[in-house]
Amino acid sequence: MTGQKKLRCEWVGVDKERYVAYHDEEWGVPVHDDRKQFEFLILEGAQAGLSWWTVLNKREGYRKAFADFDPVKVARFTEKRIAKLIENPAIIRNRLKIRAAVTNAQAFLAVQEEFGCFDDYLWQFVDGRPIQNKWRTLKQIPATTPISDALSKDLKQRGFKFVGSTIVYAHMQAVGMVNDHVTKCFRYQECGRMK
Repeated sequence: MTGQKKLRCEWVGVDKERYVAYHDEEWGVPVHDDRKQFEFLILEGAQAGLSWWTVLNKREGYRKAFADFDPVKVARFTEKRIAKLIENPAIIRNRLKIRAAVTNAQAFLAVQEEFGCFDDYLWQFVDGRPIQNKWRTLKQIPATTPISDALSKDLKQRGFKFVGSTIVYAHMQAVGMVNDHVTKCFRYQECGRMK
């Protein structure tokens, strides 16, 4: 295998080290940790209308600004704290997205209370196991699915914001609810063995 180039999903590119690391180590890996789920909810919401590359570059800023993605702390952010975050250049300074993160933290805690953990709530939409897709090219991968439509609708009914079906499907991909690595990608089979 030495000297042989790893084949990756086409969206990664070759000159973005952070993107490569995210693809190789995180994207499509099943997440069963509530705090990590909350992190991706905040980051996916922040991405709306922007590139994931932009969000990845601000991830550390988000980590600091949003109490290391602790939903209990974020749920208590005051208007003063929100106003301060809007001035923070280390994150995406969009008032609606920042407010949505606080609202989503409150809704997240309500889901935890109802289901015991957010993970149990979320994974029920895929019967507790990652969906193993078999896409050969990037063009085949959908932006939404009937499952992301249903999950998006349910999240909205529970008070979540910035959870349209496209954002929800991106979340499902990120946290490994679906394996959307293309079949020629070296991570396809690796992620396919994970639960």
